[in-house]
Amino acid sequence: MNASAPTVSAARTARLVGDLATSRPTYRALADALRLAVADGRIPAGTRLPSERDLTGPLGVSRTTVTRAYDVLRETGYLTSRRGSGSVATLPAGTLRRGTGGLFPADVADGVIDLTCAATRAPAGVVEAYERAVARLPAYLCGAGYLTHGVPDLREAIAQRYRDRGLPTSADDVLVTSGAVAGLGVVVRALLRPGDRVVVEDPSYPNTVDALRAAGARLRPLVVDPDGWDVEEAERTLTAAAGRAAVLIPDFHNPTGALMPDEQRARLAHRLRTTGTTPVVDESIVEVDLDGGAAVLPFAAHAPEAVSIGSSSKSHWGGLRTGWVRAPRGALRSLVEARVSGDLGAPVLEQLVLAELMQRSPGLTAERRTDLVASRTALAEALAAELPDVRFRVPRGGLSLWCELPVGLSSTALTAAAEDEGLLVAAGPRFAVEGGLDRWLRLPHPLPPATMTEAVRRLARAAERVRSGRAAPGPARVARPGRPLVA
Repeated sequence: MNASAPTVSAARTARLVGDLATSRPTYRALADALRLAVADGRIPAGTRLPSERDLTGPLGVSRTTVTRAYDVLRETGYLTSRRGSGSVATLPAGTLRRGTGGLFPADVADGVIDLTCAATRAPAGVVEAYERAVARLPAYLCGAGYLTHGVPDLREAIAQRYRDRGLPTSADDVLVTSGAVAGLGVVVRALLRPGDRVVVEDPSYPNTVDALRAAGARLRPLVVDPDGWDVEEAERTLTAAAGRAAVLIPDFHNPTGALMPDEQRARLAHRLRTTGTTPVVDESIVEVDLDGGAAVLPFAAHAPEAVSIGSSSKSHWGGLRTGWVRAPRGALRSLVEARVSGDLGAPVLEQLVLAELMQRSPGLTAERRTDLVASRTALAEALAAELPDVRFRVPRGGLSLWCELPVGLSSTALTAAAEDEGLLVAAGPRFAVEGGLDRWLRLPHPLPPATMTEAVRRLARAAERVRSGRAAPGPARVARPGRPLVA
């Protein structure tokens, strides 16, 4: 058993367990609540639980009750204990530990609704931006075309956007990449060595988790609740992990949609600094502020040592394949050196196109924001009507709803059944770091309202088939090749 396993405090465990008032024996209710928390990923596999003695006070139960509950968890495969090392949460053999495959696009048949991708179509004005960019292209044709740092005009436009958000930034602080995933790859190559500990949010963007694992990082999950971050627990995790880096999505977190307030950013930035952990901040969704007025500073305003990763895919169009890394100037050289082992620069034309678009609208246009709000409303209303036992919160930004399914309904089984209904959607385990989350489902809303409504109707039919036993159970359907996702 790993002596340095992450821990969950007794206070947080009590909050996760909730009210134990029930007609069942209290120890059984406690065991069920803890089992559900582990299966859901709210207590990630590999996390050390509080001692039996420590848990009695916050729960208001006897030590015998906690002991019997832990015994049930050990018998059912959700807990492993060793004298002197404590009790660690586990997933039973045969449990889907994590969805396989990263997120990337795939063609779909006509009539199929694809909700695996949290990204939007190109906005109005892209064709005109290409025309203007082509007119500017001859100025670059006299050179070799390898602009390792990026086109100067685009770097300045990106820097200006950071300044507009309250973070002093120069074009010299910006490295243009071929998208956010490529930007993360550059950061990983520059910052990490095999065996380094990295704190990563759970749930999180699957491609991030895959990139970190491919680099040989040892991942420590930092749980993000549907309502956001438990800062005290996050501080405990960061202190215990003593990681080389922490990968955070504080702006409309993917998949929960949570937005981290400034005071939480400041507290986490301080803890990261004191533990010598470099913040790697994914800002891919920062511009998707649908309700407006998300007046928070960039995380790097609280943590000057932070490395921030941005993208044009949500604010403008994924087809541009253009992103960036903003870093302290002293760190940029190592990023450039790491970058050339993967590519020598992003396409010049697309950089010019993005520069044109950002000079006119650095974020979402008002028209696109209106469309996305309408689609979000249609999705929420359809869920309330067709699947009233599915719980969710409507975040103020982002491109998806993070939905909690009722007890007994597996998102793995549901997504498999939904595919037979002509609907593609990502199950919760795809976003898990260590396993669990099979009662969670990410539902993006990038499509028109009528399509979102029809998608929920198909999902409801799939849910009825799973509940009635007319669909194959989740584990049997996992053999079907997993469909890759993009965003």
